[in-house]
Order: sequence, then C-alpha cells, then structure tokens
Amino acid sequence: MPATHSGEPSRGTGDRLVMSASPGGQAARGRTRVLAQRLMLTVLTGTAMVLLSAPARTVAETRVMLAPYGETAQVGALFSLTAPDQLGMHFCTGSVVDSAAGDLVITAAHCVLGHTAGQMAFVPDYGSGRYPDGIWTVTRVIVDRYWQSAQDPDDDFAFLTVHRTGSSQSLESLTGAEAIAVGVPAGKHVEVAGYPDTADAMVSCDNTAHAFSATQFRFSCTGFSDGTSGGPLLADVSPADGLDTVIGVIGGYEQGGSTASVSYAARFGGQLGALYQQALAISGHR
Repeated sequence: MPATHSGEPSRGTGDRLVMSASPGGQAARGRTRVLAQRLMLTVLTGTAMVLLSAPARTVAETRVMLAPYGETAQVGALFSLTAPDQLGMHFCTGSVVDSAAGDLVITAAHCVLGHTAGQMAFVPDYGSGRYPDGIWTVTRVIVDRYWQSAQDPDDDFAFLTVHRTGSSQSLESLTGAEAIAVGVPAGKHVEVAGYPDTADAMVSCDNTAHAFSATQFRFSCTGFSDGTSGGPLLADVSPADGLDTVIGVIGGYEQGGSTASVSYAARFGGQLGALYQQALAISGHR
C-alpha cells in the first residue's frame, strides 16, 4: 500500500543501496522453536523453490529461534523518529528474518523512499502504544539496484539492520525470526499481517496467494490499507518443520494495491535471494 515519500537516499555500491547511521530484555516467546542446526539451502528443480538460510554458525549460535507457522510476534510497525527512541507516526510494516547477528528486518522498498537510516525505527509486536520488545533504530537500509534505478515493482523489497541502544540481546533472540523462500509457486495458503496507518494495532488475515502474474502474488483480505505495505506473506512451505516462511511482502504492483480489500506482493526470486545474501554479509556491522 502506498506510503508518503520525499527526498532521495544516497546510492550504495554493487547491487545494493546502503544507508548508514550511528547506532542508537525479555524472554523469548514460548511458542518459538529452537533449531539444533541451521536451515540448509534446499533447491528443487523444475519450479525451483529455494529455502534460504543464514550463514553457518557456531554450536551456540545454531540455537536460532525460528517462528512456528502462525506466529506474528516477528511482525512490527515502522515508525519515523522525532528524536532518539521517540516515536512519531507509523507508516509501514516489517518483520524479523533469520540472520546470524539477529538484527535483520524485511519490508517493501517503496516504504523506505524518503526515509533515512537513523530517522526511523522498527517496533516488533507493537499494539496500542505498547512495545514489549522495545524500539529498534534502523542503522542501514539495503535495496536492490534495479529498484533504485527504475522502481521495478518486481523488486519492491528491502532489508533493514536495526540496533537497540543499551541492549545486550539481539532482536531475533527476543522475537524469533522467519525463514525466507524464493521461487514459491502461487496457490499457497498464507497468513498476512500489517499495520494500517489509521489503526494502532496489527491486522491479520488468512487466505490464498493467487498468481496475479508470473512475478506477482495477489490476495484478498479486507482492512489492508496504507501502512500495511511491507507486511509479510507467511507460508508453511515445509510442513515437516512447521516454520513461518516469508514468500513475499505487501508491495509490488500498485505498491501493494489501490484498495484495502485486494493486495499484491512481488514473488521472491533470484534478485531477492541475492539481496538477502548481501544483507546477511552486512548484518552485525553497524
């Protein structure tokens, strides 16, 4: 869904745009699932569904908490900041994805146009003025160069690194995280969540992600108005592990849709996979 934008962020290098800023506890959710080993990269021929993973970790680091299907604690609102840790208005949605440093959030690329790192924050599980897992300042924004050059709706996704001043815990250790898959075919049942601009709480919906085109999903849910852009389409792509897996974020065609009842999302493919690997390399380096 469209958000208000202004200004032009500075260009990064290579296939990404990176904007940096100076860096600005609670027990993990009971329903999060602790994996004894990292997700492995899985490639299926034909339709080529790929389940992506974070880099190899030490034995201690491999106890990464990934969310069971249906959890939304990893979803949060993106806010502008009026001063350090002082929230302005929320304008889009994001969600925590798996990384070794535990500081990575995915959203829509059009959400960060006109917003700079250090002047926005991610607030997971936000609701009615409460933020149980704190305020996390965005330290870097990473977008695909094809989005930056042409705002191609098929590349409408971005990664954010975040930091909480004074915290000894990572964001992911508090909220859990979602896996990412690329090349997932249409027809999957998804849970979708987001934060409308006019509401002070999350909306969510279950429905089928249909094919709008070869590169875009479409789903029908009421109440997904401006502000829900960047919200994840969560699918249980591997019933054996039952984990939340992001297969798209609200955006793409018409920046997510022109009505509150029909929304769109770019289908994750090779460009998203490459950007995720770049984001993982940046993650942990403020």
